Amino acid sequence: MSTLTGKKVAFVATNGFEDSELTSPWDAVTAAGATAVMISPEAGSVEGKNGHRQEVDVTSASADATDYDALVLPGGVVNADDLRLDAASVELARDFFAQGKPVAAICHAAWLLVEADVVAGRTMTSYPSLRTDLTNAGATWLDEEVVVDEGFVSSRTPDDLPAFNAKLVEEIGEGEHAGQTA
Repeated sequence: MSTLTGKKVAFVATNGFEDSELTSPWDAVTAAGATAVMISPEAGSVEGKNGHRQEVDVTSASADATDYDALVLPGGVVNADDLRLDAASVELARDFFAQGKPVAAICHAAWLLVEADVVAGRTMTSYPSLRTDLTNAGATWLDEEVVVDEGFVSSRTPDDLPAFNAKLVEEIGEGEHAGQTA
């Protein structure tokens, strides 16, 4: 298993996230030695669709991608739809790509990346209902449990979390990728 000691991983979500798509990757990166930081548009805490509550460490408007080594975007329809309307969250996601840092998105989280205009020319996967949105935004969409493209990790559903988490930890361990651009 890769060691992520000294790495700081940003998780961006708001109310309505898919609980396991936050908690499972969070546990994976912290078990590998990283520090996980919860970022959300509003201060306080956020609640998943199944009741998991997570304290917010930093608001999206206060967060700076230069302070983190990677970005994880949990899914959930309400979460993803709300985040893509938050300009600070969109800009933050775009900045991670511009800095070549690993980014991981699962399920509906890819909606935020469509809004950030960073999926054109990328190969990825997502929850199947996003296929048309992603291909219209210029991505090549594959129906696979996990797809890695130059430091960008994507998966479809909670069933894919074991593969997603393994690739997430691997890509964070590798660090910045020259091909990971906005």
